[in-house]
Amino acid sequence: MNRIKIAIVDDHDLFREGLSLVLGQIEKFVIIFDTSNGNLFLDFLQTSIPDVVLMDINMPVIDGIETTRKAIEINPNLKIIALTMFSDTMHYTQMIHAGIKGFILKKSNKFELQQAICAVFAGGNYFSQEILQKMAFQSVNFPNTTDKFTQREMDVLNLVCKGLTSQEISEKLFISAKTVEVHRNNIFNKAEVRNSSELIVWAIKHEYFTV
Repeated sequence: MNRIKIAIVDDHDLFREGLSLVLGQIEKFVIIFDTSNGNLFLDFLQTSIPDVVLMDINMPVIDGIETTRKAIEINPNLKIIALTMFSDTMHYTQMIHAGIKGFILKKSNKFELQQAICAVFAGGNYFSQEILQKMAFQSVNFPNTTDKFTQREMDVLNLVCKGLTSQEISEKLFISAKTVEVHRNNIFNKAEVRNSSELIVWAIKHEYFTV
């Protein structure tokens, strides 16, 4: 069995060591590198490429945003998940623009960590459910041109980005759940995404959604 090769970049030694220990207990994972320094990680990328990177946002010398940006320049296909605290909200947009594939809360359990890593490794995006719930209190930014979407699709896009289910959107907009699914599929097709997590990343990058 080919195991998923993971690198961890976090300046808190105890947290990083604990994370390595937890993930090392999962048969399908192998930790190939861990460091407290973004520059050392960038040096590592010159000779080795991990399948998934867990990246802290707030680090001294070079933070997670700049480390991610430079790492993506080295390898545009690199799959990075940001390790985050609720207080890091102001950095979400910067990390997405830098090229990360998802966010996982530092307090997440072993199961969610595994879920996030597997989802990103498979080519998707991942947001902790609590992060999606927190985003529900943020605003949607409507660009100067909305020609890409109809007004109803914009309404649905707004609520999808806020983490609402099709049934919840149906009740809020007074339309059937089946109609919501039609709008949701149209939005996915126009944005060229496969699921709600990818849509949120797309919406932030294209300034349809702010966090």
